[in-house]
Amino acid sequence: MKAKVDQEACVGCGLCPSICEEVFQLGDDGKAHAIVDTVPANVEDAAKDAESSCPVDAIECE
Repeated sequence: MKAKVDQEACVGCGLCPSICEEVFQLGDDGKAHAIVDTVPANVEDAAKDAESSCPVDAIECE
């Protein structure tokens, strides 16, 4: 699974790294970034939770 964050849509609320810090972090620009190329199998559920919790639907996990 891969995760990506739409930088245009992201508002930097910080919810995704609080749910799945293994995949998402806030960058110096204040926006969330996926920090891995491939989501580790043991955190796929958490990455999907972060995707569904994003208030602006900026995250895509596929």
